[in-house]
Amino acid sequence: MDALGDLLRGIRADGALFGRTVLRGAREPERTEAAAALTLVMVLRGQAHVTGPDGTRALRAGCAAVRTSGPFAVAAADGAETELVTGTYQWDGNGGRRLLSALPPLLVVPGGEECLTIIELIADEVAADRPGRQYVMDRMLDWLLACTLREWFDLPESCPPAWYRALGDDVVGPALRAMHEEPGRAWTVAALAARAQVSRAAFARNFTDLVGRPPMAYLTEWRMTLAAELLAEPGATVASVAGRVGYADGFGFSDAFKRIRGVTPSGHRASLVAGRAASGPSLRAAG
Repeated sequence: MDALGDLLRGIRADGALFGRTVLRGAREPERTEAAAALTLVMVLRGQAHVTGPDGTRALRAGCAAVRTSGPFAVAAADGAETELVTGTYQWDGNGGRRLLSALPPLLVVPGGEECLTIIELIADEVAADRPGRQYVMDRMLDWLLACTLREWFDLPESCPPAWYRALGDDVVGPALRAMHEEPGRAWTVAALAARAQVSRAAFARNFTDLVGRPPMAYLTEWRMTLAAELLAEPGATVASVAGRVGYADGFGFSDAFKRIRGVTPSGHRASLVAGRAASGPSLRAAG
């Protein structure tokens, strides 16, 4: 089983936003678009530093930085002129949320010839005005994301989540994919064991050993992860989100959400709305 391929299934750029920026010396850094679900920043030439929640890291030509949550800034290294290409994803559905839950807020991949080749091709398309330009750039962004994550998951320090590693297991993998793809279904340990084609006891034991928590506890946490994202959608209500993540009524859902997330669904949604209202322009860049 190809765990990365499974993780990327359904991930497809569609009308992705691209930018090409030159940073010079100590000028104001480029700040990423906080509203984007995922942002890739690629260094075409020069050297830079990226600052995120976990500190500052160096970037060189061919490097790619992937931001999955929160803002980060990229600044040119001292005295260097640095050219960046930026691409952003927006997703609907569970596939993107599953990917984001497997990644840290910010990751950096050293890159190599393959990544640099893709970055150069994307930069050429950004600068051009040819038929099919958006479609070509979307597919190149998908290609670069796959290559970047493949390299990152191979790094010793990547520390992928236990469930990501478990996706490759013949017993646990099918059940995990079922939970991820159909979170609203009324799953039981017996139904998940049937997907895995083993006994309930064997399934529960293997799942807990590999994932680090029992199947139904993991399912509840996964549902609340999805619910937190769904509550951000325009027009979302507690009742509508409850149904989409497998709860027959809003009361049981609210209890589970507060137990896992530490806040009620309505309180979480209110904080998201307030955060959007308080955020200013989504992108500032200096060239």
